Amino acid sequence: GEKQAASSFLNVTYPAKIIYSPREIFLPYGRPTLLDCHFKANPPLITLHWEKDGFLFDPLNVQGVFYRKNGSLFFERVDESHSGEYTCTPYNSLGTEGRSPPIHVVVQRPPVFTVTPQNLYLRKIGDSLEIPCDALDGDGTHRPTIVWFKKDGTPLPAGRAVVTGGNLTLSNIHENDGGLYQCVASNEAATITSETELMVENSVPRAPHNLTAESTLTSITVRWLPGGSRASGDFSIWYRPTDMSEWRTMRIQSRGSSEATVGNLLPGREYELMVLSQDSQGDGMFSKALRARTKTPPPGYTQENPASPQPWHTPTGAPIDPFQQISRPLNVRVEMSAEGGYLVEWDPPTLGVDILDHYVVRWFRHGHEQLAETMETNTNSVTISNLEEKSSYIFTVTAVTTNKYMSESDRLTLQVPANGGTRVAALATVMGIGLLLAALATVWYVRRWYRNNQLKGSHISSS
Repeated sequence: GEKQAASSFLNVTYPAKIIYSPREIFLPYGRPTLLDCHFKANPPLITLHWEKDGFLFDPLNVQGVFYRKNGSLFFERVDESHSGEYTCTPYNSLGTEGRSPPIHVVVQRPPVFTVTPQNLYLRKIGDSLEIPCDALDGDGTHRPTIVWFKKDGTPLPAGRAVVTGGNLTLSNIHENDGGLYQCVASNEAATITSETELMVENSVPRAPHNLTAESTLTSITVRWLPGGSRASGDFSIWYRPTDMSEWRTMRIQSRGSSEATVGNLLPGREYELMVLSQDSQGDGMFSKALRARTKTPPPGYTQENPASPQPWHTPTGAPIDPFQQISRPLNVRVEMSAEGGYLVEWDPPTLGVDILDHYVVRWFRHGHEQLAETMETNTNSVTISNLEEKSSYIFTVTAVTTNKYMSESDRLTLQVPANGGTRVAALATVMGIGLLLAALATVWYVRRWYRNNQLKGSHISSS
């Protein structure tokens, strides 16, 4: 007889329940932040109640605290009154399985840098260098944890790198010591980063540059320009998914090649790639990191031996509801713009880009709790022009989803230089040169007029 088949869908319903609750959370003083309630519910959530220190906590009665659509608490500006024991209770049409375990909320002031390194250090091979860096907690009473990293992920040189009181000392500098270094200060509330670059004179080969990428469902082709004149060197590709910390490498077999294809990647996933140039004299510096996303598979797409990315999980192993699947903006940076002012740029979140609605850029005066200004944008950059000279600012970028969930970037500190005096001096120099040219033109004209008059007088006397 003929084979018959049928399919069905089993919908399991249950009351709303807590799936994860941290015992303790540190909130950064004076900054906006979220307090989440991690739950799952089928049918969907109807309402969510918060309690603080055993009493109902209703944001409608608390200034500066708001409900998000997913039930999270949004603190517009954290202060000491927000510390305490919190619990949350989710409800759907079937009820609830109970409140969460208590969440102990501690308000702590984020660290601030008291000493930052210069933007650039230039040294010769064999030299030594001490790079200063220091920070205190925002209340000025404790020192946060201070560590140093090389931004390309390579370790600090063993036996030649020493960190003392926040300062990094490099001795007997080698060619491959060049690159970007990060001083990272952190406490339980926040982490801040200050960046500097070490350039080693006569280092070869130089870093590849002008990276571009083209992607398919499962591969990314990277092209680059070799650094300096050493186009015949060897190259290797370093790559990783942006939501993972482990790098993978692929050596380019064709010597002198300036492109390579990285295969066996996952569809619809973002990757970070760097190119490292090498020759007989040793490793060169890494190129700047490039981000590229493999193409999103069409509906019904299947793949042999799939290695699908795992869903986002809590520390207990339970999947978090879709509204929480957005990560923070990355690599916030501020540079002086050629048109004037400062250009603030960042990389998009690695998780939740499909529900991203817009970004909110905020900046604060260093040492002041007052918010200087806020800007919203749908792009990955904004230009600002109202920063005061000789002042320090702290920048943050917040990703906001279509359901109003927010995720804030790490904080970046910018020291605005005193360049007004330089402009005045340059203007005075230009004006001085202009006056000198005008004086020379006047002398030339008078001499010519006087000479013409003498010639006319001599002609009249001779006639």
